Amino acid sequence: MAGAGLAGKQHMAALEQAGSAHLVAIADPALAGRDQANDAGVPRFPGVEEMLQAGLAEGVILATPNHLHESGALACIEAKLPVLVEKPLCDSSEAASSLVAKAEAAGVPLLVGHHRRHNPIAQEAKRIIDNGALGTLTALHAQAWLMKPDSYFQSEWRVGSGGGPILVNLIHDIDLLQYFCGPVASVLAMESNARRGRAVEDTAAIVLRFENAVLGTVNLSDATAAPWSWELTAHENPAYDRTDQNCYWIAGDRASLSIPGLELWRHEEEANWWQPIRRSRIPVARDNPLLRQVEQFANVIRGREAPLVSGTSGLSALRVVEAIKQSAATGVSVSVPR
Repeated sequence: MAGAGLAGKQHMAALEQAGSAHLVAIADPALAGRDQANDAGVPRFPGVEEMLQAGLAEGVILATPNHLHESGALACIEAKLPVLVEKPLCDSSEAASSLVAKAEAAGVPLLVGHHRRHNPIAQEAKRIIDNGALGTLTALHAQAWLMKPDSYFQSEWRVGSGGGPILVNLIHDIDLLQYFCGPVASVLAMESNARRGRAVEDTAAIVLRFENAVLGTVNLSDATAAPWSWELTAHENPAYDRTDQNCYWIAGDRASLSIPGLELWRHEEEANWWQPIRRSRIPVARDNPLLRQVEQFANVIRGREAPLVSGTSGLSALRVVEAIKQSAATGVSVSVPR
């Protein structure tokens, strides 16, 4: 385990519950890392390289600050150890592309911590869409409204470049939307920092054009008191209050689906606005996606499964986010590189 901050602690909690993986060491230079290692009864190392040299790990979860993802993941790849990197994969798509290429050349599994894909709700939504229940997809809308307290911004990196909700939060939504609907081809975006006046954005409005011609709108704000975000609707993290709302709506010419409530709306006879439209709820068992993620990582390490969220997927989400930032800065539509 590399990194004992907020994300690292969540991964360690999942490891405590996992049946197929366990914590063997922590790499973190801070005193918090020492305390975490003492509590877990495992050795603590000042950095990833020192931990790798000890030869204790079969795989590494990398939850270090974003700017250390590239060097830490590269060290794991060179040591031939599978690595699960917290999102974003790297600080830039150029660095992420290089990292993906090196992992592929070395034959080392590279995974990205877009844990929402491991949520049974997301997997059931994917099954519904792929089974054709919605017909031909036409449109989608995603809402990510939440309110971050002032204390959140005490960390310097959260008020600098890359610390805003587009890269920190929206990248998770982008990964899920591409999981559901395929690759994004182009974006048109606007952003604002009017609420807080900081260097980073606090609100954004985005139009997505997918390669399959689906058009989507995304509205994002971390300065808004509201219940419509994955954090407050999916019930996967007990740190957030639970609401009975939805945050994604995906439409087709036969039916539409709201997520995470998994409410399927369709007309009784033919798809026609003169016909009655009815709602059905698709039941799904809830489970801890971080636990499912670490269990899947253990299976990848043992060669039993391919990564659910590969380095290539993480690179794709990062490229969309970069295109959003570029479009917001220039005011024009930006194509997303493949």
